[in-house]
Amino acid sequence: MNLPKFEIFINPIDLRELKSDIWNDEPVPASLRINKKRVEIDLSYRGSHIREFIKKSYHITLFNFKGINELHINAEYKDPSLIRNKLSLDFFSSIGCLSPSSKHVLLSINGKTEGVYLQLESVDHNFLKKRNLPQGPIFYAINDDANFSLISPIDNDTKTDLYAGYERKTGLKSDTLVLSEFIYLLNTSGKQEFETIIPKHLNIEQYFKWLAGVVCTQNFDGFVHNYALYRNERTGLFEILPWDYDATWGRDINGEEMRYDYLRIEGFNTLTARLLDIDKFRKEYATIMRKILDENFTKESIEPQILTLHSSIRPFLHQDPYVRDRIDIFDKEPDFILQFLKDRQNYLKAHLHDIE
Repeated sequence: MNLPKFEIFINPIDLRELKSDIWNDEPVPASLRINKKRVEIDLSYRGSHIREFIKKSYHITLFNFKGINELHINAEYKDPSLIRNKLSLDFFSSIGCLSPSSKHVLLSINGKTEGVYLQLESVDHNFLKKRNLPQGPIFYAINDDANFSLISPIDNDTKTDLYAGYERKTGLKSDTLVLSEFIYLLNTSGKQEFETIIPKHLNIEQYFKWLAGVVCTQNFDGFVHNYALYRNERTGLFEILPWDYDATWGRDINGEEMRYDYLRIEGFNTLTARLLDIDKFRKEYATIMRKILDENFTKESIEPQILTLHSSIRPFLHQDPYVRDRIDIFDKEPDFILQFLKDRQNYLKAHLHDIE
């Protein structure tokens, strides 16, 4: 099996400009060759703390390429398996959540192989069109202010803008006001009123599938970050999607081991807490979680995916200058992930009574 080759060509002057300031979001012109087709692109670094890593991640804006406007090329540098992000996003799809597609590619820049990367689909209007979904505004949660609260965890003060922490990807400025009103209502309504009004604003079943996915994969940042909000214009309801899930399956954002019992079954954030404070919603979450633990978050379901992903990129790691010296660690990761899966599944099943 061959990995798709992404070949980037960039003028050395522009490459120096790109490298001169890793925090500059202004793109530089370049071209990208995929399967012998060459297209003009704009290129910039992507991410926050990951920009400091020696193996960079990139944001690519394309022009007139198969209806695709942008690509995210992730280095997965702190994940010794290189598969956690894709494994997670595919898991979300399997439990009925909207989730971006992804695939591993072999990246080179000006002829120099940069290694194995993960290409992430952008969650935008093309994402909706591809799935025959109604158009609607999409918001990226870009920092911890996206905690569904009136209080910022960053400075522990009242937010001056309720849409703080979000970047509007698609939609109109007026859609930002709708998001602000949603956050205001979920924070200020009484318990009885909340139970009545929240189903008019949020796809609750879909939210609980997402919540179960975050809890199972144990993405600690996933409740206030690493997600996107989409408002379905047909239903008028918000839906939530995962994004950037490399710090999962037993490892944190630095690639260090995270104990299987680090994250409780209830998860957290203001919206989750308010939903689980309502008996009928709590029971709905428990039913969804139990089904996922029995059918999806199992060794029988996940192990074949792990082994397939691992074996598909293993032959190319010798071409990755950032990974080839630690292939021995890479080779131990399937067992590590499977042990986490076993321990996490047992832990969550033992704590189902906490939400029933």
